Amino acid sequence: MLFNSLEFVVFFTLVLAVIAVIKHRYFQHLFILSASYFFYYFSGTYFISILIASTIIDYFLGKEIFRAETIKKKKLILTISIIFNLGLLGFFKYTNFAIEQFNGRLQNFNVQQIPLLDLALPVGISFYTFHSVGYLIDVYRGHILPSKSLRDYAIFVAFFPQLVAGPILRSKLFLPQLKEKFESSDKIRQFVIENPNLKLGITLMAFGFLKKMFFADNISQLPNEIFLNPIGLDSFTVILGTIAFGIQIYCDFSGYSDIAIGAALILGIKIPKNFNKPFFATSPTEFWRRWHISLSSWVRDYLYLPLVFNRRKSLTAVFLGMMFTFFLLGLWHGAGWNFIVFGLLHGIYVAIDTIIRMKFPSLTKLVFFKTKIGTIISILFTQYLVFFAFIAFRIQDVDQLSYSMQKFVLLDLQTNEVLAVILQNKVSVALLFLFVILHIVSYKKSNLIESISDLKLRYWTLFITLIIGAVLYLYDANPDDFIYFRF
Repeated sequence: MLFNSLEFVVFFTLVLAVIAVIKHRYFQHLFILSASYFFYYFSGTYFISILIASTIIDYFLGKEIFRAETIKKKKLILTISIIFNLGLLGFFKYTNFAIEQFNGRLQNFNVQQIPLLDLALPVGISFYTFHSVGYLIDVYRGHILPSKSLRDYAIFVAFFPQLVAGPILRSKLFLPQLKEKFESSDKIRQFVIENPNLKLGITLMAFGFLKKMFFADNISQLPNEIFLNPIGLDSFTVILGTIAFGIQIYCDFSGYSDIAIGAALILGIKIPKNFNKPFFATSPTEFWRRWHISLSSWVRDYLYLPLVFNRRKSLTAVFLGMMFTFFLLGLWHGAGWNFIVFGLLHGIYVAIDTIIRMKFPSLTKLVFFKTKIGTIISILFTQYLVFFAFIAFRIQDVDQLSYSMQKFVLLDLQTNEVLAVILQNKVSVALLFLFVILHIVSYKKSNLIESISDLKLRYWTLFITLIIGAVLYLYDANPDDFIYFRF
């Protein structure tokens, strides 16, 4: 069930209506969980079996980790749980990729090829796997107590607004909210759908729909046309396609996140923001503090810091730990060499940036970087690196990837092709310029969404109506999948 479909609008409206009627917390638990499983059912019947089975197993593994009397036993159970979760993810996501690589090595030896498996990737498995692994590690570290209720834990794993494509939830932030919402002295307190939450949640969702359906879906035809076969295109055409794709994927994924966060907020659950104007980052490190925040903070806390904690003063350890972390982060996005290149590029960026800050801290304190021109240069240089890496995210074919990267770096100064592409895609190009303008406005007005939600009801209603009107104006009744559904 796509957020950008009539089915979801009807589904979410019915969920709100039922929650407004139900009074007892026990049935509210059951209804939210049932609604979440119903939402996920549309990805395939056996997929939901995997989700439920892994939820039950992880729930009891968490209890066993907590009950274990020795560190050795806790580590053993945690290791088993991580192998189980990552093994399940790896089987569905990387088995065929591994077979393809193995078959490629055997081509010159006249050995029978291993057939690919008929596997479909369960939607959202990359996200709910990280939910579970983070929960189990937090229990092992003693940061949280294991959930006393299988029902509450199942809601944490399968909460429908973020189930399919995040943001990645932290149990220590989510589970206490369930307790607050569902447990009260009279045991009949319901989900609170308060006016401030309702207006802010709807505003977030409206901006999410605007990003996805107005910008991302209508910009997409430009990079799709350019990168269908970029070999032979001039540099400026490749650069235009790269910029268009970078903005497309931002609008697509941050739009999904806004819809998810807004829907959760209406239900009384606060989920931290997942994007914070990443195109204004002044360094690669800052970019990952602003882009896909739930993923970057997850790999930092559960992967990178444990790798370098005891060797944090070693620049070698920092570099290797950063490269390994971003290698896995790239691979998390998909089973392909292009995603590995994407991850390694960002690993190099962030590692070098981190080492420079550690080795030469005085450089970051130079007055130049605090001036307006210094900030603009930092932003432009950072975004040049970021968009260069986006090429690897978009193109899977090795030859096309190599050609496009060369054209992005080594300018040929030809303009005939790019002018023709612009004339053929006037709407997409116009939307790119409009996005840049609105993105600058939102950066200048950091609390723009909150300010809009605080407007008087008649002005707020008019604003939301204008957004919906803009979305419907370019909507062709064929909703496009969200890009991160494939991950």
